[in-house]
Amino acid sequence: MSIVSRILLVLLLLQVYACTTVDVFEKNVTIPDKSWERSFKPSVDFSIQDTLSLYNIYVTLRHTHAYSYNNIWLNLSYQLPGDSVKQQRVDILLADNQKGWLGTGMDDIYTTWHQVNAQPVQFKKSGIVNFTIEQLMRDNPLKNVINAGIRVEKVNR
Repeated sequence: MSIVSRILLVLLLLQVYACTTVDVFEKNVTIPDKSWERSFKPSVDFSIQDTLSLYNIYVTLRHTHAYSYNNIWLNLSYQLPGDSVKQQRVDILLADNQKGWLGTGMDDIYTTWHQVNAQPVQFKKSGIVNFTIEQLMRDNPLKNVINAGIRVEKVNR
């Protein structure tokens, strides 16, 4: 294969890859004054239409380097279409003593995505899915948290 043919093949593959869509939903809610009161429970709704695909669900958190703990405890409430409200406690590790902050950082802000489902989930009914996030830490308010949200990614098979 000539060098020109290889370059054309690479360009064609890049074009095909660039045109593929990423099936992701993400919504983050700003924490007022970077000070998360227990009474403030960010809520996220999204519409599910595809009931045949599998999905991974993540909690997203953004905090400053001044956040005081290595982790955060959350209560995640969720309601699937036609179902009752369910709850899941989540302990998200944000830092460790050897590596420091574990999320991706820019300047003094760090973002963490924590997968909350052990296996990909399939939504049985189409409709609105609601997630509510509650902080369960001792501090009230919990300072230096910028936002919290939900990310839902379609699993490519």
